[in-house]
Amino acid sequence: MDQKRGVLSPLPVDRHGEGTRKPQDLQEPLFEGKGVVNMPFFQYGTPETDHLTAADPRLGAWIAEVGFIQRQVTPDPFEALISSVISQQISGRAAETIWERFAELVGPIVPKAVLGVSTDDLRACGLSGRKVEYIQGIATAALNGEIDLTALPAMADEEVVHHATKLRGVGVWTAEMLLIFCLQRPNVLSYNDLGIRRGLMRLHHLEDLSPSVFANFRQLYAPYASTASLYLWKLAAANGR
Repeated sequence: MDQKRGVLSPLPVDRHGEGTRKPQDLQEPLFEGKGVVNMPFFQYGTPETDHLTAADPRLGAWIAEVGFIQRQVTPDPFEALISSVISQQISGRAAETIWERFAELVGPIVPKAVLGVSTDDLRACGLSGRKVEYIQGIATAALNGEIDLTALPAMADEEVVHHATKLRGVGVWTAEMLLIFCLQRPNVLSYNDLGIRRGLMRLHHLEDLSPSVFANFRQLYAPYASTASLYLWKLAAANGR
């Protein structure tokens, strides 16, 4: 995959946000250190894992078993949003294939280049008609200044979610994944993500996970909930556990 871009985020979630993956796709989390060149990784280290281990010894034991996780990030917000839309409702492998076709067709993933490609050619990459509409809408909004994606890094997490979800095709889950896998915000634990919830339920042997109980875990893992998310995704995808 030399010189090709990686697909953003794209762990399994449910329909609370715009991005969705089928339960079987939990076996295939995307981009844990797979060889895409020149792609940065989500930054965390001993302070984060020590805090989580002290807060939740069960999670700490899983962290010790797994070791360090390399999850690639996409620093450019526009590219991150487009790759996230592409990944919605399909498996990780399908998303990667479509993204590679899309990137080869478009070239630099910038609004003007995206809008310079015909709808038919975008569909030929494997995109649904609705996804093409979403992608073109995001590109148009960015190009016309309807949304300033360059302002996102200076915003608080809640502001990013509010700002991003103004775009058609971008739900709360997509915005939360943007926080982690683009802006590298340290404290995101998404209730909208089926993989996160399954990981927590598996870790703590829970039959159910209510929003209030989930909120307790979010508080427990703060201010490093994003690092906890990496390990919960890994646990949700693990076979034989």
